[in-house]
Amino acid sequence: MLAVDTNIVVRYLTADHPEQSAQARRLVTGADIFVASTVLLETEWVLRSSYGFSATQIAGRLRAFAGLPGVTLEAPAAVAAALDWMVVGMDFADALHLAAAEQCETFVTFDHRLGRVARRVGAISVRVL
Repeated sequence: MLAVDTNIVVRYLTADHPEQSAQARRLVTGADIFVASTVLLETEWVLRSSYGFSATQIAGRLRAFAGLPGVTLEAPAAVAAALDWMVVGMDFADALHLAAAEQCETFVTFDHRLGRVARRVGAISVRVL
């Protein structure tokens, strides 16, 4: 199994660079690959900030990518929950933090918006200091 960097995932998802995108496609479709949650976190940021993708577009592309036969995610259940929460208004990074903390009693933050959105989407308990 090969672990991939963000740039491989971005090139695969955007097909924005003829040579590198073709290489990324061959790699992703021809090998078993591992994708760390941090790579997905960075990929979401790049797709949103550099390419202008909406939360729905990002979620759709990352779900399709994660469903490819040779792709293994570090934390598939956490990523699935985070993508669901992102689509309904939560920041993906915050959503991934919450999903990773599901076994904890509560998630503590200074972020009032995160607390409101977490309650609205039914995420784990969030306590705002």
